Amino acid sequence: VQLQASGGGLVEAGGSLRLSCVASGRTLSDYVMGWFRQPPGKEREFVAVIWRSGGVAYYQDSVKGRFFISRDNAKNTVYLQMNSLKPEDTAVYYCGVNQYGGSYYNSPTGYSSWGQGTQVTVSS
Repeated sequence: VQLQASGGGLVEAGGSLRLSCVASGRTLSDYVMGWFRQPPGKEREFVAVIWRSGGVAYYQDSVKGRFFISRDNAKNTVYLQMNSLKPEDTAVYYCGVNQYGGSYYNSPTGYSSWGQGTQVTVSS
């Protein structure tokens, strides 16, 4: 499966962005999907994950209540709605396909097919 992330940009603190991740080559509904981010000079870190049906989702503690992951399997797309953005949210954001049915959902090693990522920059 190939992934294309988009929707990033430059936003002021307190603003919002919605990221999209479109999949091609396979049916997205077959997979648990996650969003990760990689801040400058740091390791890639878990942000959010959503199960196949969309009924289960988990978040990194620092984004709970601000970020919301969703999916539209008919459009083969996963979204990340980001509200109340903070400068520490600045990173390249990646979507990934979980290879283990949801196991290791908060570790980059559980995922593949990252795609090119999309830059999110939050100014203070």
